[in-house]
Amino acid sequence: MATFDNKNDKSSGITYKDAGVDIEKADRFVEYIKQKVREVQGPEIVTPFGGFAAGFLLDIGKYKEPVLMSTTDGVGTKLKIAQIMNKHDTVGIDLVAMNVNDLITTLAKPLFFLDYIATGKLDLEVQKQIIDGIVEGCKHAQCYLVGGETAEMPGFYAPGEYDLAGFCVGVVDRQEMLTGENIQAGDLLIGLPSSGIHSNGYSLVRKIIENLSLDYHQYIEELGGILGEILLTPTRIYVKDIFNLKNAGIQMKGIAHITGGGIPGNLIRILPEGVRAVVQKEKLPTQKIFKWIQEKGNVPEGEMFKTFNMGVGMIIVADRENAEKILSLNKDARLIGHLEEGKKEVVIV
Repeated sequence: MATFDNKNDKSSGITYKDAGVDIEKADRFVEYIKQKVREVQGPEIVTPFGGFAAGFLLDIGKYKEPVLMSTTDGVGTKLKIAQIMNKHDTVGIDLVAMNVNDLITTLAKPLFFLDYIATGKLDLEVQKQIIDGIVEGCKHAQCYLVGGETAEMPGFYAPGEYDLAGFCVGVVDRQEMLTGENIQAGDLLIGLPSSGIHSNGYSLVRKIIENLSLDYHQYIEELGGILGEILLTPTRIYVKDIFNLKNAGIQMKGIAHITGGGIPGNLIRILPEGVRAVVQKEKLPTQKIFKWIQEKGNVPEGEMFKTFNMGVGMIIVADRENAEKILSLNKDARLIGHLEEGKKEVVIV
């Protein structure tokens, strides 16, 4: 921290702190982060945390044709619920999850993560919770937190509001990278269950709750818990699931991360022309939260499938032999459909 000799400074003008930006508090937050990130740092990090840029030493010798993959994403209006509930650790996990789950659809191994936190006024206890969640997410994702940015922006965000963005970089050998080019009719669809809504569709959820005049702090009998706490269930991170299968020699043809757009909007992104995906809704995991949203909000089934993951956070495409191996190695996995010849589309039956 810089120090200045102000004994001869007779001015009494306005300061940055008067304008709403507390640099000293921000410095204290950085010191907290420096201590916390020690839990997710390793010998590959070649620059000290807190510098202008972060360096990562990549052992090129491990790869024949290394391809760097990158993602960026946020948490969306789920943050509104975190702010209402004054519970901020789970959205840090969400932030990591939304990025690394996209990354691993290519079989890229997550290497390092960076975050961006923007707020009107820095609240150290809130920001510490967020960082705690990000660190926890990085542990689950088996990647390093190498840096980030915290922006205090008075007048831009209302008191108590903040926004989050995350960035992740990973690496995959070009010959191992999943592109979906080998997907064909006859392949099977294996679903990995979600932990709930994950981080999509919250604008609709919040609208339903507003229309019903419900309190996020109230206990909901049908859900078996406090409404806000259930809605803040963090997004499941699938890094270990996918790489356990890869390391076991399972040949996967494609992976779809089921985020905004639901199963139809995301599964179609990996389908080749002339192949239709048929998803059997009775084979999807049953979760109370989706039934509750549909009934209380009077949401059409088609809209539910276009908005939410409906109990499945990842869908793996594999031939029959490898699909059976996946089902035997991952007890959470379930067969949810198949591919057939036809117009490139996803149909729910």
